[in-house]
Amino acid sequence: MSIQANFTPTIHEYTVSEISSKIKSIIELECGYVRVRGEISGLKIASSGHGYMNLKDNDAVLSATCWRPTLAKLHFALEEGMEVVASGRLTTYSGQSRYQLSIDKIEPAGAGALMQMLIQRKQKLEQEGLFDKQRKKRLPFLPRKIGIITSPTGAVIKDMLHRIKDRCPVHVILWPCVVQGENAAQEVSNAIIGFNKLDEKSKPQVIIVARGGGSIEDLWAFNEEIVVRAVANSDIPIISAIGHETDFTLMDFAADVRAPTPTAAAEFAVPVLADLKYMLSQNFTRIQDILWQIISHKTKIIRMCDNIVSNPMKLIRHKEQNLDYLIFKLSDKLPQMIRSQNMKIDSLGAKISTPGKMLEIKEMQIDYLTSRLCEFSEKIISDKSNKLNLQMQLLQTLDYKNVLKRGFAIIQRGDKVLSTIENINSKDRVTITMHDGKVDAVVD
Repeated sequence: MSIQANFTPTIHEYTVSEISSKIKSIIELECGYVRVRGEISGLKIASSGHGYMNLKDNDAVLSATCWRPTLAKLHFALEEGMEVVASGRLTTYSGQSRYQLSIDKIEPAGAGALMQMLIQRKQKLEQEGLFDKQRKKRLPFLPRKIGIITSPTGAVIKDMLHRIKDRCPVHVILWPCVVQGENAAQEVSNAIIGFNKLDEKSKPQVIIVARGGGSIEDLWAFNEEIVVRAVANSDIPIISAIGHETDFTLMDFAADVRAPTPTAAAEFAVPVLADLKYMLSQNFTRIQDILWQIISHKTKIIRMCDNIVSNPMKLIRHKEQNLDYLIFKLSDKLPQMIRSQNMKIDSLGAKISTPGKMLEIKEMQIDYLTSRLCEFSEKIISDKSNKLNLQMQLLQTLDYKNVLKRGFAIIQRGDKVLSTIENINSKDRVTITMHDGKVDAVVD
């Protein structure tokens, strides 16, 4: 006799929470910290400030959460369809049995997204008037102090100090700060604000913000709003010297002057001392020449005054002689002037007619015009009479009574003239008009 029994292996029984916790531990321990590239979809920003989204590519979708502190630090706005690179830890959300990425850093993927963001930010700041030319300030011709904001360890500061020393040595104040990375924008804006808060004795007359060349990501700190607004609000003129000549940042548009390179910014800030000395020497020489000319002229005047004061009778006699000369000249010219004026008076008298002569002339003009008027009136009357005669002859020619005298007659029935036999019926009473009278008749 054999006995068979059903044997079921013992399997540990988990609660739902235990399973969720185990999956969470496996995912977090196995995957750890990751960087994920994908396109944002289903973006939602909750009232709590947290952001929820999906990161997707052509084949899969990954849920992601961006917590409020991380979202608040972003220097760009998340948008639907934006391609990003997100860094964080993979974890699970047991409430919906799903795994998700907990994001603690997110940035646009590639230069294309950055350029799009840069264009949008430029339009926004431009509409606010931060790039208006009316806000630009003139650089001082010869500043006593120059403030430079840049990295203290790079080649940029060495080149700028060397160029300033060669051209025109002035006092330089360096405000060291990082010019790349997450803290760069805050440090640069703090440096600009700090220079403006210095007392008048310590404050520089011009500020240079400088950095060497690099990619758009390297120079991104100078596209941040905090830097652009600090530059626009600065009371001290600012020269922007970021990157190479082909590199442009938003700070360049807000700055008072843009230099193509940091070395060029040093040249913009100070003039060439040798040129200034030469110009001063030339101006000093011109001033000397003008002063000697003035002194020489005034000396001559003083000498003339000395002669007058020392011998006043000489001056009086000179004036008397001039007066006598003018009297003689007037005596010679006066008779000639009188004769000339008399001739003019005679000429004018000949042109002026007496009233009697003027009346005689007017009477002759009236007689002439009267004769012309009579001749013209007779001619008009004659022409009109001829036209009237012609019209009367034409009227007589067309008179129907002359036609009746040649043997014709007019037959009427009532007021109607009968011009054809078809209009006449038997027994009609008609009137026959001839040149010497009318006859009533009945048609038979």
